[in-house]
Amino acid sequence: MLNEFKKLKLITNPIVNQSLCTLRSKNTDTEGVRLAARKLTRILLYEATKNLPQKEIEVETPIAKFKTKTINPDIDIIISPILRAGLIFTDEAVDILPQAAIRHIGMYRDETTLKPVWYYNKVPMLVNKPAEDYYIYITDPMLATGNSLIEAVRLYVDKGIPEVNICCVCMISSPEGIRNLFKEFPEITLIVAAIDSHLNERGYIVPGMGDAGDRIYNT
Repeated sequence: MLNEFKKLKLITNPIVNQSLCTLRSKNTDTEGVRLAARKLTRILLYEATKNLPQKEIEVETPIAKFKTKTINPDIDIIISPILRAGLIFTDEAVDILPQAAIRHIGMYRDETTLKPVWYYNKVPMLVNKPAEDYYIYITDPMLATGNSLIEAVRLYVDKGIPEVNICCVCMISSPEGIRNLFKEFPEITLIVAAIDSHLNERGYIVPGMGDAGDRIYNT
């Protein structure tokens, strides 16, 4: 299923599966959901950042000097969580990539049209270096219809950022959302931990985990 999308990466291992089980269970309390989500997001972010360019530098240990590799300090790394559920990625992202800028994107889904409604945009940045030196990671726990992610990706593409430098990171996804996203932006990378069965008539992922924001923030 969905094998035609070469830039779709399904990340699975025992820790991912255990975290997904915890997230999905209706009996997991808010604290349990948050802990499982943070564990899962760290794994997904490690996978997502494999595309970062590296630079060879010389390091001196207490024993000797040697040449090694590190993330190229000349690039700009941007983490863009889609509010509010995407915020769960932020703490982990800052720990992993302290040099990254965090640029929040705020939108909610109209429950009638299933279209995103904007209420906050912290992306009006200037692209003041070659566009290929920007690496963008857009985070949202759930990829349902794909409409919110499409709008978020468009923000960066419209600034000239190459699609190949944009990665979307989601926990649970639907086939419909994946197809919609790649139809608009075929060259982005999409990292997910699960591809579920389908969307229901309300646009929720089945089996999913319910409303991610409500479960993460106890609302």
